[in-house]
Amino acid sequence: MIEVIDILGTIAFTISGVLVALHKRMDLFGIIIIGFVTAVGGGTIRDLLIGFTPVTWMQQPRIVYIVLLTSIFALIFRKRLDYLRTSLFLFDTIGIGLYTVIGLQKGIQAELHPVICIALGTITACFGGVLRDILCNEIPVIFRKEIYATACILGGLTYFVLYKLNLDESLLFLVSGIVVILVRLLAVKFKISLPKLYQE
Repeated sequence: MIEVIDILGTIAFTISGVLVALHKRMDLFGIIIIGFVTAVGGGTIRDLLIGFTPVTWMQQPRIVYIVLLTSIFALIFRKRLDYLRTSLFLFDTIGIGLYTVIGLQKGIQAELHPVICIALGTITACFGGVLRDILCNEIPVIFRKEIYATACILGGLTYFVLYKLNLDESLLFLVSGIVVILVRLLAVKFKISLPKLYQE
């Protein structure tokens, strides 16, 4: 279950990165690099924080192949990925839901405190996008008013609340990921955001 989620998350975030790079009119090398950084950036930071080295993508070359194949796929069908903003939002949202679950699982495997596990889930989900946005000269979404990291935190909390009910672990991860995706989708649809600190 976790391996499937990891593959789906990698694909979703790679497409997200490729769409941003295309929007910025980067060359082929730039597009692949942005796709790669978006897909593995958060997981790399997570692995370094918990002392898991070499980091996951270095131990599992299939991740590199998945990123390359997904990047090529996205490039070939880029004309069919209409409405780049909508496509980017969708794949980015799916990515954070899936990667939050992966980060949670890594923290649990390392026998860390639930709060730290939730933090690792949030880092895994968000920091690939942060690196993507910085490299593309954008203010990262996580630092703006949109509900982004908050959705990951709520997904992590859902996992540990439901854990008390002794549910199947695969079901726990599935529900937690869905919570992240739904919170993000609903927040954008109904324009729910964190309190504003500055006058517009």
